[in-house]
Amino acid sequence: MNLTLYTEYETETDIDIRRIAADVADVFFKHFPAPKDVQISLYVVDDETIREANRDTRGIDKVTDVLSFPNLPFDPEHINDFTLIEGNEADVTDPETGELIYGEIMLCASKIISQAEEYGHSREREAAFLTAHSLLHLAGFDHIEDEDRLKMEQLQEEILKEAGYERR
Repeated sequence: MNLTLYTEYETETDIDIRRIAADVADVFFKHFPAPKDVQISLYVVDDETIREANRDTRGIDKVTDVLSFPNLPFDPEHINDFTLIEGNEADVTDPETGELIYGEIMLCASKIISQAEEYGHSREREAAFLTAHSLLHLAGFDHIEDEDRLKMEQLQEEILKEAGYERR
């Protein structure tokens, strides 16, 4: 399985978010394989852009660290369950590449910086954490219930450790 990661930087950072996201996504898809090649769009944005997106999509008018926009109908009862798209592959496939459009991730550059400082780890580790978190959302995970939150946290740490972005 190949991963195409489209990145767009509205706001630059001093770290290679594209490489970090690719590292994390490679490990993620080892844990949660896709039946064919996948594409994900990753946007690195400023506070105002993510605040507006958070307001427009979730009704929460404040800056957040990451937003996930799944393109596939996964949910906590159907984690990465590709049988949900059988017969509708054309609706979720890029007609030019044949890749499965997994979803979009929006990272807030200033939150990567401030949260890395707040939690006492590197900016690279924070970007990796937010990417892993978002990928799990794209696969259908959520953290509304404590049991789901604990499972998601465990998976995030496993993915980060395997990708080489452990807390130090």
